Amino acid sequence: MKSIWSESCSLPEKPAMQEDSVVEVAVIGAGMAGLLTAFLLKQEGLNVVVLEGAETASGATKNTTAKITSQHSLIYDKLIQSIGEEQARKYADANQQAIEMYRSIITQNQIDCDFETKSAFIYSIDQTETIRAEVDAAKRLGIDAEFTTKTNLPFSIQAAVKFSNQAQFNPLKFLKYISSDLNIYEHTMALLVRDNTIITNRGRITADRIVIATHFPFINVPGWYFARMHQQRSYVIALKNAAQLDGMYIDADENGYSLRNYGEYVLLGGAGHRTGKHPEEGSYENLRKAAKSFFPNSEETAHWSAQDCMTLDGIPYIGLYSASRPSLYVATGFNKWGMTSSLASAMILTDFICGRPNKNAEVFSPQRFHAAASTKNLLIDGAQSVAGLTAGVFSPPNRKCTHLGCRLNWNPDEETWDCPCHGSRYTSDGQLIDNPAMRGIKHE
Repeated sequence: MKSIWSESCSLPEKPAMQEDSVVEVAVIGAGMAGLLTAFLLKQEGLNVVVLEGAETASGATKNTTAKITSQHSLIYDKLIQSIGEEQARKYADANQQAIEMYRSIITQNQIDCDFETKSAFIYSIDQTETIRAEVDAAKRLGIDAEFTTKTNLPFSIQAAVKFSNQAQFNPLKFLKYISSDLNIYEHTMALLVRDNTIITNRGRITADRIVIATHFPFINVPGWYFARMHQQRSYVIALKNAAQLDGMYIDADENGYSLRNYGEYVLLGGAGHRTGKHPEEGSYENLRKAAKSFFPNSEETAHWSAQDCMTLDGIPYIGLYSASRPSLYVATGFNKWGMTSSLASAMILTDFICGRPNKNAEVFSPQRFHAAASTKNLLIDGAQSVAGLTAGVFSPPNRKCTHLGCRLNWNPDEETWDCPCHGSRYTSDGQLIDNPAMRGIKHE
């Protein structure tokens, strides 16, 4: 199962680390967030190294739908109600600035990455007032938003909110350029961070500042990110002979569909679920049924899946990893909006490391706790973790997650063992696919 991005672009191999070294900044994780952070820091003149346990962009980045947008489903009305208009504006500003920074980087460097300016739509087949509330909230925060009942979707809708001047691109073509001049060590897994030293499977790196951009942070304490996030899976199929769309679309209903074009293809996404809680109906089968209904003459050419870290309040964690670790930073919890959040993270962390203030950083602080926005999800995630850990007591060792011992569940769509507690995943023969686990499971 290769994504359309992986089929259209391959990144050159990078060497593994050969000897211990000392740098100004070490970034752990060579996905979009880590590479953008390293790219911006290098532009500041800093000596930066990127450590990657597998290959560059081999994780979540290669499986994105690659929408560059500040429209993150129905979020702004909720943010205003839960954290206030001032903080919601910081969230909006950070993401709007990220869109413009992408545009600037791509234009200035003439990067051929199929970058297109597009409108982004949240549509609803049965809600009008919720959509109107989101339009009003977005406008209050300075976003170019409008209410509409007209789209060129292949089905009827009740209403939609349209954000203008958003964008889409091919993420691997973009990363091929920005990573070309970065110092990246592949197959170099960070195992432990002790003070300012990273211990890897190939030696040690000492750095003044360390950034953890590993999708899900691998250090459990301090930080406790495993108690403040869960992971979600979503699925995509690429279709030929499907109608062209006039923008990027996502359903206001979390059980609905995401659509965008890439050249001659329509990317149809959805059928998501909590990692480790696979529905009875196959997720790809769900999408194929929808494709047959929406685009009867279409032909599937590729399918793939993605995994996303979901925070308690719907806002990423960007900033100091913990108040007790002043030289350690984190970027995680992008809530299915990894492209824009990655560059917002890189901009905020670059300002921190360079000693500059960032007016939007406060809303993303990993040390925050917004009770109104977080309590419900905290209880849900806590109950799921307790259930998984309790079930793990009665499971054989080869069916327990190596992270904290939760019982693994089988995902028949992808033939993987998935953890419902924190989202680690393994191949059918026990090899590790996704963190926060650090090693595979033994099968006997």
